Amino acid sequence: MGNMVALVGRPNVGKSTLFNRLTESRQAIVDETSGVTRDRHYGKADWIGRDFSVIDTGGYVFNSDDVFEGEIRKQVELAIDESNIILFLLDAQEGLSVLDEDVANLLRRSKKNVFIVANKVDNNKIAQNIGEFYTLGLGEVYCVSSINGSGTGELLDAIVAKFDDDEPEVDTDLPKFTVVGRPNVGKSSLINSLLGKDRNIVTSIAGTTRDSIYTRYNNFGFDFLLVDTAGLRKKGKVFENIEFYSVMRSIRAIENCDVCLVMIDAATGIEAQDMNIFRLAEKNRKGIVLLVNKWDLVAKENNTHIEYEKILRERLAPFTDIPIIFISATSKQRIFKALEEAVKVYENRTRRITTSELNRVMLPIIEENPPPTTKGKYIRIKYITQLPTYSPSFVFFCNLPQYVNESYGRFIENRLRENFDFTGVPIQVFFRQK
Repeated sequence: MGNMVALVGRPNVGKSTLFNRLTESRQAIVDETSGVTRDRHYGKADWIGRDFSVIDTGGYVFNSDDVFEGEIRKQVELAIDESNIILFLLDAQEGLSVLDEDVANLLRRSKKNVFIVANKVDNNKIAQNIGEFYTLGLGEVYCVSSINGSGTGELLDAIVAKFDDDEPEVDTDLPKFTVVGRPNVGKSSLINSLLGKDRNIVTSIAGTTRDSIYTRYNNFGFDFLLVDTAGLRKKGKVFENIEFYSVMRSIRAIENCDVCLVMIDAATGIEAQDMNIFRLAEKNRKGIVLLVNKWDLVAKENNTHIEYEKILRERLAPFTDIPIIFISATSKQRIFKALEEAVKVYENRTRRITTSELNRVMLPIIEENPPPTTKGKYIRIKYITQLPTYSPSFVFFCNLPQYVNESYGRFIENRLRENFDFTGVPIQVFFRQK
């Protein structure tokens, strides 16, 4: 859990091409849920069954066209802070620059696993130029061409070998909840209202990754771990890009939890960054409860919340089957309702449906509404089963899976949701050849 690989290097050495190459195989799977916004700078990758996150630090630095040291230094500090493995990209065609040497100095002091990646090695002649990269004193140089992918396999083998698996596991039988949202939306007020002054009901357990703290909440019949990632960054380290930090922090919290309480501000409604956080949670297949905070400050008509909820669901489509709760973190209005919903969503996410039950319920529905014929071919779905994955996914075995279109997939997902309770949980539906 929580292996984070960061890409650093000066502009135009090919960071984003390599980023796309590392994340594309996975992206194709992750983005099956249509409408997922592709975040250009953060992605999931996997190699020989090990998955990890990749961040392209270049994407987060303002005026990255200016090749001045300050910006690159920030990228490197960011990578050192946020990841356990750093890929330092160099341009094999241009050779070393002064900036590269500065970056190498920072990295040598960092005690992180650093891999030197000589990019744009498109032929053997270029491969002979890389000798000087060894003078940086950062060990082995991996030659790759991100454009055509040569050399990335060896690099990935080496990266995966360095993953730390020996992280102490937190008591995993307890559900892990986290509160995410934009800065100043009221996350800490909610956490303080829950934990209250009565701090003796709270036991802090050091988290698996060094910047997630798990707090056990055991009170009022609830028992869960609250993943808290706040307050760990030293004040002096906050760069101007506060937006980015909140995103990084949300990513961390989301990856380490089971259910995300996504909090938005009632006054501003759902904004682009809220959508990003929501899609990140969905993309990571976490349970989601949407909390509309500061509801006590909104002037109410008789059915304001019904209207409001309708608008929210339109924005969140196609994934609309989620609980929406109107709360006030400071006055504690409905905060226990929020916890009850989170517990329900947690149960939904772990729900297993027997194969016999699935087939009993779903086959008649499919018989009544078979997949539309394509090119004169009839698609017959014969058998359905739930996969043993950590979030609900189902396989529909049929004769011609390649002809099943996306809207039929959504139709199936909606019928599954109507018949079995998966509220708050992203579902995956696969069509496969028997």
